[in-house]
Amino acid sequence: MAQSQLTVTSRARAGKGGARTLRREGLVPGVVYGKGMTACNVAVDPKALTQAIATKAGWNTLITLQGDGPFDGKVVILKDMQVHPLRREATHVDFQAVDLTQKVHVMVPVHAIGKSQGEKLGGQLHIIRHELEVVCLPDNIPVSIDIDVAALVIGDVVHINDVKLPAGVDAPHDVNFTVITVTGHKAEETEAAAEGVEA
Repeated sequence: MAQSQLTVTSRARAGKGGARTLRREGLVPGVVYGKGMTACNVAVDPKALTQAIATKAGWNTLITLQGDGPFDGKVVILKDMQVHPLRREATHVDFQAVDLTQKVHVMVPVHAIGKSQGEKLGGQLHIIRHELEVVCLPDNIPVSIDIDVAALVIGDVVHINDVKLPAGVDAPHDVNFTVITVTGHKAEETEAAAEGVEA
């Protein structure tokens, strides 16, 4: 599991006014929360944050916070990050403290491995779910859910029940939803749809 460290500072002033002041100073306001601890407001250097999550695990990197406050030494994951719609800069971040002995719910990206037989014949592979919610211990969070698609032909569907998850990782679900499909030629699909309308 990817791990990093991040120095943050406590911020006494909460609310929009305090957040605006921090942003003018080039810092990002944030909050650290978790089971068994009182939520605390922090300020983060955006460059340091970017470096902390610049791992293969991205947001699921286990980050050890450092600084003068109750958050010092806490292991967290980046749970949410608000971004300015135009400047694409972080405007607020949420860190969730985790207990390494307790399972967590996180979103993990889906990666298709290989090229399907259907694609080789002119079909198209579609990743319907680009992320899957998984439950596991923090140390077991996978970087990605890799699905071997080499044997898939046109018309094949990979459902969540078909996905082989790493040991110790579960994907909670009530419906056996579709994760990946392989469809035929666009022209064939358009022609079939037209025939359906005529019928």
